Amino acid sequence: MKRAAAAGRSAAALLAGFALLGADRNPDEAIAVRFPEGITHGFLTVSTLDGKRIGDGDVIQTARGDQVTNHTVLQFKDGSVQDETVVYSQRGRFQLVSDHLVQKGPSFPHPIELSVDVARGQVTVHYTEDGVAKIVTEHMELPPDLANGIVPNVIKNTMGAALTVVSMVVASPKPRLVKLRIAPAGEESFSVGSLSKKAVRYGVHVELGGAAGVVAPLIGKQPPDTSVWVLGGDAPTFLKSEGPFFGDGPIWRQQLASPTWPGAAAAGP
Repeated sequence: MKRAAAAGRSAAALLAGFALLGADRNPDEAIAVRFPEGITHGFLTVSTLDGKRIGDGDVIQTARGDQVTNHTVLQFKDGSVQDETVVYSQRGRFQLVSDHLVQKGPSFPHPIELSVDVARGQVTVHYTEDGVAKIVTEHMELPPDLANGIVPNVIKNTMGAALTVVSMVVASPKPRLVKLRIAPAGEESFSVGSLSKKAVRYGVHVELGGAAGVVAPLIGKQPPDTSVWVLGGDAPTFLKSEGPFFGDGPIWRQQLASPTWPGAAAAGP
């Protein structure tokens, strides 16, 4: 009982601290760069919430001047693929340049290809309906806080804020602009070998807006929240996330992975 009460007080204190440190930011303004991104090559796993490993992937990030390209490929055991290339600038603020997302294979009941060109204000969606390939191109007013493919960057650079709201183009046959409400939900302990660490868990809520936002929860169409775990400090880093990869999709866990070597016991699920 005492331990639970102490944990509750700790979480309350953490959230109060976030509220006091909340950033003074115009809701439609791009996220300020506190931690610039650079060159990296990491590995990811995808699993169900019960620990069944269903896919693996690479994330390769390169930087030239103030422009960063992040290419993430997830390959599923059933042959499915999610391939996303995000280009953004980090000249003082994170500004999305383009996003190209492909989801195909049995794990994705509705294969889709989404292309976002921010400078042209153009969003293109390739999808299949009743066996017929279709293309939809929309010209949209894309705000400077567009966060497609860079939500972890948003979280790492707004740690200390009670609430961060950014925009995102949702990949669907008719693309639409939604708001993401990102807020801390407390600390959680984890370990790396004999080292004990604490991560901050963030909740990412999709706000549909308009009449759809009012009706969606009533008819079961409101997307479930996504949880993202981030390690803070002088070099914040993404640890894992749990959420749907597509509309009406199951909750999958995506997290960092370590390589295994011949003759060594495989780690992870």
